[in-house]
Amino acid sequence: MNYVKLALGAAAGVALAASASAETVGIGSTKAGAVSQITATISKAVSEHAPGLQMRKQTLGGTQQYIPVVNAGELGFGISNIPQYYMAINGTGLSKGNKYDNLRLVTTMMRFTVSFVVPVKSGVTRISQLKGKRMPTGFKGAPLFVNMFNGGISTDGLTKADMKSVPQVGLVQHWRSFMAGKLDFVIAAAGSGFVKQFQAKIDGGVRHISFPKGEASLKKMHKWFPMSEWHVVKPRKGLTAVVEPTNMISYDYLLWTHKKMSDEVVYKVAKVMHTQEKQLKAGGPLWRSFEANKRLAKSYGADVPYHPAAVKYYKEVGILK
Repeated sequence: MNYVKLALGAAAGVALAASASAETVGIGSTKAGAVSQITATISKAVSEHAPGLQMRKQTLGGTQQYIPVVNAGELGFGISNIPQYYMAINGTGLSKGNKYDNLRLVTTMMRFTVSFVVPVKSGVTRISQLKGKRMPTGFKGAPLFVNMFNGGISTDGLTKADMKSVPQVGLVQHWRSFMAGKLDFVIAAAGSGFVKQFQAKIDGGVRHISFPKGEASLKKMHKWFPMSEWHVVKPRKGLTAVVEPTNMISYDYLLWTHKKMSDEVVYKVAKVMHTQEKQLKAGGPLWRSFEANKRLAKSYGADVPYHPAAVKYYKEVGILK
């Protein structure tokens, strides 16, 4: 029995020593919501599959809070959508006056596809018919959604002045206000759990409505929400509230670091994001559109560069030519 205890103690000591010798890097995260779920999945995969590397979530109030920390090299990694990242590296929009151009991409991950949702009984089927309706504003806890709403209504010639302003703090609050009858429309992802709740709780059900198609309307959206794309979602079984082919706004989610992060660390992280697709997708429905061999090195142009070590890995495995 003593030999068993000694063996177990030795094994524990070796494991502790290995853990202590591993390099630890942080990844910026929010306390809850999609960002928290995504960073938890990434941290677990990296810690389990990148030799000598541990990744730990560092919780901050929001993406705009950890962008400057990563840019300064005081935090290793962060995640965000491409519009918010593009604003950061160019010093525009939410980052106006502060150009965070030390940031570098590591991986393009999943795609989010969203549009406005209205009660079916409202009779609204087009953006222009939202004029005079109660629109959520403020979003102190999630300022990006001010851009999404203002950009969305602008695609059909509306502005905030055309709407009745109803201040909200965050995304979940505005969904609950909608179900309580305090808002006339909200924004939500196709197939999300909250849309199913809307369908169940709102008399007569709900429907997604289309943004106007074409380059002209997308250009209007880009003034508020850059680097986004149009994506037509077709009705299918299980896809609640999509009652006809619906033109939605689509945008990518990214994993990024800063330009001084070591090549070794970035290379290991890029490799995990490529080789551990199954584990990452097991992290939940947010990962449904993640495709390791197709989207990891998606190009956004020369002014949105990837970290050189990520480029090196993607070239070695044939993702980049």
